[in-house]
Amino acid sequence: MKVGVLTGGGDCPGLNAVIRSVVRKGVQEYGFEFAGLRDGWLGALQGNVVPLDIAHVRGILPRGGTILGSSRTNPFKHEDGVQRIRDTLAAHRMDALVVIGGEDTLGAATELSRQGINLVGVPKTIDNDVRGTDYTFGFDTAVGIATEAIDRLHTTAESHMRTLVVEVMGRHSGWIALHAGVAGGANVILIPERPFDIDQVCAWVTSRFKINYAPIVVVAEGAVPKEGQMILKDRTLDEYGHVHLSGIGEWLAQEIEQRTGTDARTTVLGHIQRGGTPSAFDRWLATRFGLHAVDAVKDGDFGTLVALRGTDIVRIPLDESRGRTKTVDPALYGEFEVFFG
Repeated sequence: MKVGVLTGGGDCPGLNAVIRSVVRKGVQEYGFEFAGLRDGWLGALQGNVVPLDIAHVRGILPRGGTILGSSRTNPFKHEDGVQRIRDTLAAHRMDALVVIGGEDTLGAATELSRQGINLVGVPKTIDNDVRGTDYTFGFDTAVGIATEAIDRLHTTAESHMRTLVVEVMGRHSGWIALHAGVAGGANVILIPERPFDIDQVCAWVTSRFKINYAPIVVVAEGAVPKEGQMILKDRTLDEYGHVHLSGIGEWLAQEIEQRTGTDARTTVLGHIQRGGTPSAFDRWLATRFGLHAVDAVKDGDFGTLVALRGTDIVRIPLDESRGRTKTVDPALYGEFEVFFG
């Protein structure tokens, strides 16, 4: 059996660990052959296929990014996209695909599975917003990076007695903002699931200055003010119809300065959260996902997604990962409001 592997969407730490474990177990235990499709669905459309064997995956476990490259290509936005993918699989004699991606990549995989393409999905995203799995790999690393940044910003904020607004990733879900904000001792945490009151934010900031303390405000890039709209610098869309987010942190800092008469600055962490070596947990989770994904291929259990439930890796229908993103429960967010202000 020959199996193709692709990584789609935004990169994240742990992708190489999945690739490594899929290939190692597939070759050593099942005698499979593997090939990599370059740059996600783009490689599947263009027939850009590279060899993938044990020699190619040696030493990649601690590396961030993906040795196969990635892109936000939507195969259904390209003429004859499905047929072109079929042609690529046939030309390279691939019997199945392991598709590693987030909500959009897995959404395309779900539709392709319905159209008869044999594939198994592996969930990845630093945002931790894929439904059906308790955690995705990449999230733990991103939270660690954001937490370290917040720790460092505390000292410079205190030195100048100014508010520091930290903008982290999170389009529709505030998992990174909430976890890193709590771990880093932020005084305000703003997430997309809860539209915020700018007057309340400024009140919290003012209360910190009253006790001679410089506040840290952590905001997810997709957070929005009440009775307002998402703050954007760039309104261009990708192939899945998403805008390129960023701008809420700068807007918040300006509003805090104007409303409180105190100094405020913004730090946008951006792609720093995606880069670098994966944490131990993300290497562990990614490796387990890969091992179970290749088992699903061996069993012919196509149209499924490997997922973490508690400490177990299970298989669920790809359909269960589609639709709504996994968002922060309001009750969970409410647990931490005692630390605001």
